[in-house]
Amino acid sequence: MEENFGDMQMGGGGLLMMLVWAVIVIVPFWKITSKAGYSGWLSLLMLIPLVNLGFLYFLAFARWPILRR
Repeated sequence: MEENFGDMQMGGGGLLMMLVWAVIVIVPFWKITSKAGYSGWLSLLMLIPLVNLGFLYFLAFARWPILRR
């Protein structure tokens, strides 16, 4: 049975697309955070709305631990 979210229906294909989108976003940010010297697990913050914008600004303007060495 399909669930209704407003006017949008999410079936198995919609859930699959959300998973693919999450992988497409998380993998590059995992590499970026790792190369910057932070834990790759921080890239999961990109899945949280508004937190992802704050994290993006943090990465852009913070002093990276890898550069301190």
